[in-house]
Amino acid sequence: MNSTQRVRGPVTRRRGWHILEAPEDPGVEKANRRRRATEPRRRAWHILEAPTGEQPAPDATTELGPALPDEATVNFVLDLVLRVGEVQMASGAGASDVTATILSLTSAFGLPHCEVDVIFTSITVTCHRGTDANPITALRVVRSRSLDYTRLSQTEMLVQQILRGHLSAEEAYTELHKITTAPHPYPRWFATLAWGGMAFFITLLLSGTLDVAVGALIISALIDRLGRLLNRVALPFFFQQAVGGLVATGLATVAVNTDLVPSRFSTLVAAAAITVLLSGLSTVSAVQDAITGYNVTAAGRTMETVLMSAGLITGVALALNIAKALGFTPAEPVLPAQTANSLLVIVPAGAAAAACFAIASYSTLRSMLVAAAAGAIGAGVYGALVIVGQFDVITSSAVAAVVIGFSGGVLARRLKVTPLVVAVSGITPLLPGLSTYRGLYELATQSNGNLSTLIKAAAIGLALAAGVVLGEYLAQPVRTGLGRLERKLAGPRMAGPLRTTERRLE
Repeated sequence: MNSTQRVRGPVTRRRGWHILEAPEDPGVEKANRRRRATEPRRRAWHILEAPTGEQPAPDATTELGPALPDEATVNFVLDLVLRVGEVQMASGAGASDVTATILSLTSAFGLPHCEVDVIFTSITVTCHRGTDANPITALRVVRSRSLDYTRLSQTEMLVQQILRGHLSAEEAYTELHKITTAPHPYPRWFATLAWGGMAFFITLLLSGTLDVAVGALIISALIDRLGRLLNRVALPFFFQQAVGGLVATGLATVAVNTDLVPSRFSTLVAAAAITVLLSGLSTVSAVQDAITGYNVTAAGRTMETVLMSAGLITGVALALNIAKALGFTPAEPVLPAQTANSLLVIVPAGAAAAACFAIASYSTLRSMLVAAAAGAIGAGVYGALVIVGQFDVITSSAVAAVVIGFSGGVLARRLKVTPLVVAVSGITPLLPGLSTYRGLYELATQSNGNLSTLIKAAAIGLALAAGVVLGEYLAQPVRTGLGRLERKLAGPRMAGPLRTTERRLE
């Protein structure tokens, strides 16, 4: 029996041909009603559960279910799609994106009945093979996470080629192996320079001077090289974040006490370095997973973000307490006054900071240019709301993030850029580095310090992440209008295909 064949019974139509019959006898109808009244009452489930003798029994030798390729081909396809999902998870894609990608690929390769389970550290795929064959299950553990957006973008292009029928499973496996084993497109020292450049432009965005921005560049570059050295000895990332916060705050304090930079700008050095350390956290993916219903993965990513933030807070607080014990003057968190003319610096500085983050994450040139545009839009909207509109920073951050997510969702795929790259890079200049440092400064130096400023910093980060996801969701009908009007909303998509395919494996 083919998978498309079904057992068909007699069809009862409401409006069929009328058959001429003799008129009914009223006496016979009354007798039938009395007889039905004396019969036991049948419930709804009695009607649904008809006697088994009245149902056609299927042939015992008939296999039910889809006709699938042989077992070796199924194992090969499952291993391929798991490796694709691993690249996406390691690059920070959401669990819903990974699930949609795997289901699209398995359907394209002729495995239409598959189940996918994605959690924070592993991906499981099960292929059902009918009633007479056992299902095949494959699992892959996501052991490492790294920011390599070139690898993610190339994997996205590979997925699109598979869905369009341009590559077979064997060819796709070979191309994926080349992508995952290729070296980074830029040398490591260039990425270190990009991290420093990001701190440089964030200092300018906060109305710092050029000499302060150079100091932030040097400190952030030193932190990156120190973190790479600690990574070689397999030091956990919690302690790497603590060391980074300690070095950033400690060097800013030294700069204050040695008059290397003006004291009123010294806090910007620490704030820029802290923003760089916050930029690698997977806040956007955690919020996306929570919104789309992948609560286990959202909990894991949230815990990772909280732990990394706690390490950073520990390092900053330790540096402030050491400075206080040694009698040094800590860098007081004071933000220079900003006017409407500051937007002339804020917009290009936001664009440059987002571009530097994209380069530090090994993005392609096209992705870097789109990320720079997203950074300029986000910084411009945020600056206009805070400086001109006099809105609070949380509302301004949320609105700017929605605009970034909307712009990236509409234009990124048409420009052949992954929306995740645009979203994360675009909100990077708006991360609450200064608010985090101010909250820790109040706790370390004031006897009546409270957690309100730190909670405000956390609220800004949540507003940025949720705003990006909302903007991507709102962009779907617009993107649909630009493409096909009949495409329905399927949830926020930061990575992976937008729709599944019906192509089958030959």
